[in-house]
Amino acid sequence: MNNWSNLVTEMPNLLAPSMAKDHPNLPVVKAEGCYYYGLDGKQYLDFTSGIATANTGHRHPKVVQAIKDAADHLMHGPSGVIMYESILRLSKELAHVLPGNLDCFFFANSGTEAIEGALKLAKHVTKRPYVISFTGCFHGRSLGALSVTTSKSKYRKFLQPNGLAYQVPFADEKSAPSGVDSETYVIEKLEKDFETLFNHQVTPEEVACMIVEPVLGEGGYIVPPSGWLKKIREVCDNHGILLIFDEVQTGFGRTGEWFAAQTFGVTPDIMAIAKGIASGLPLSATVASKELMQQWPLGSHGTTFGGNPIACEAALATIEVLTKEKLIENSKNMGNYACAKLKELQERTPLIGSIRAVGLMIGIEIIDPFTGKPDGQALMNILDKCLEKGVLFYLCGNHGEVIRMIPPLTINQEQIDQGLAVLEESLTEYMVEVHAQLSENYQNA
Repeated sequence: MNNWSNLVTEMPNLLAPSMAKDHPNLPVVKAEGCYYYGLDGKQYLDFTSGIATANTGHRHPKVVQAIKDAADHLMHGPSGVIMYESILRLSKELAHVLPGNLDCFFFANSGTEAIEGALKLAKHVTKRPYVISFTGCFHGRSLGALSVTTSKSKYRKFLQPNGLAYQVPFADEKSAPSGVDSETYVIEKLEKDFETLFNHQVTPEEVACMIVEPVLGEGGYIVPPSGWLKKIREVCDNHGILLIFDEVQTGFGRTGEWFAAQTFGVTPDIMAIAKGIASGLPLSATVASKELMQQWPLGSHGTTFGGNPIACEAALATIEVLTKEKLIENSKNMGNYACAKLKELQERTPLIGSIRAVGLMIGIEIIDPFTGKPDGQALMNILDKCLEKGVLFYLCGNHGEVIRMIPPLTINQEQIDQGLAVLEESLTEYMVEVHAQLSENYQNA
């Protein structure tokens, strides 16, 4: 343990800042279920799920056993050079839970890789050069994915990503004028945005695909109305444009269905899936119909580690756990419960702006109580207080103003109550500090 403590102090010299300097840099020695166990000996309730990855909870026994059993037989592919049962069984199982005719797979290791594959597939099949993405979406940080990532400008700084991509605004129901139905407003605005784009910047006949997060993730947990996504589907169909859903964060029960496509009733042509697919092991997939995938021949894309046999066995166990333990149903039920509790909390504090929720994908906007503007500085203070009290949250949003509440799908009411009680204590403490500072400033004026 002493060696571990010493290593923590050396972290700034051992790891790149872009890897190490995130929030909160909590040294842990173990994780299990909905909890981390810190080097400090404390237990921490985890409301991050490893950023929506440990959907079955940390180290679920069935997943752990599947990994151990798999390691007794095969550690590495590579698929294509050899072939193994787990990758084929996983393909069959995924086809059963994915929407529509999404039944053919290219396996990789990360969400970003799945996005790169989706973009390449769309361009290869359509023979068209351009891509349309939506402002605020996050699709990864490799150069291809970065060309369609616009959640924060700092991710693109100095990199000049050139993926021949155009952006259209994401749905913003809050901008609807008073008295106007917000869903109708954002759909009509979307139609106008497409008309402007197609008239002035790129013809639809040149567009290979549109890529969108069905729920905005890193960009702020914004949940669009289903009609807005259906309008995107309609525009794509009218112009022969392929629709890509980035379900890296929304997949595997996070929104209360297997995938957000089913939650909103919109089926894309291509889907990128990752994170919750294997309960923490590196695995992802670019998914499409056989008809599309068969147009993507040998050599047009490749991988050494994608579809790793141990990760595939973990994914098979993950699907079994999600199904048999009814975790997707629990995601919907616990999400509704948490949202109701948060709305009660919202009534008791001026620090909470909007609550953005679908299933157990919940965003809690933190605002300045006097101006109503997003307040990322206050959020960090609140997250630190929660951590001190044993609850781990994470953040998102363009200004870092939204608390992500994304616990494992195994979460229960008691744990939600515990976490939200800590959040309320932290909000209250912060408000007391704000009022004390205002009083001091007034006395010194």
